[in-house]
Amino acid sequence: MWTAVHDLPLFIAAGLLLNITPGADLALIGARSAAHGFRSGAAAALGVGAGCVVHVAAATLGLSALIASSAAAFTVLRWVGAIYLVWLGIGLLRGAGASAPAAVAGAAVTWRRSFVQGFLTNALNPKVALFFLAFLPQFIDAAAPDKALAFVALGALFAVNGTVVNVAFAALVARLRGALRSRPALGRWLGRGVGALFIMLGVRLAWFGADR
Repeated sequence: MWTAVHDLPLFIAAGLLLNITPGADLALIGARSAAHGFRSGAAAALGVGAGCVVHVAAATLGLSALIASSAAAFTVLRWVGAIYLVWLGIGLLRGAGASAPAAVAGAAVTWRRSFVQGFLTNALNPKVALFFLAFLPQFIDAAAPDKALAFVALGALFAVNGTVVNVAFAALVARLRGALRSRPALGRWLGRGVGALFIMLGVRLAWFGADR
């Protein structure tokens, strides 16, 4: 399986750089950690990792290639993902204006919600599906007989490394949570900023590849 893989250190380094690139996943993890602490942020990170596993499985089975080649299927997934991001952004904007007691009251179920949000944010993003199709094959020997297993191995490695990075990011933001608690106005504006970012990402995703 690993004999079909080449330039593994380069793959790991490139993957880690991609994982720390700001985007919807990191924005959600940061927002959940800042609002509800490490447990919620880590749950969102695990949800993102689970979404990556879905993309790896779909790419291995050829579903991602089908979506990439079918304009109708790609458009449907793109709009579903865009609508979800906008809906999530509106929810973050509304939550930023909620009172502190209301936020604490919802903390008990936040980690479950955070996992689902992280999963859907990643799994419903068609650009992630296209990324796996374009990125992983570059590190697999075209003449190898077990290319599918190599694809799964690289995808799993990427998901694990990404989850480690995301959990570490959640821990970092959670450590800064005290500063946000002492400055509630800053926390509210941060929530509003992340909510606006999700709406912007949703609109951008809606128009991504609109000429397909």
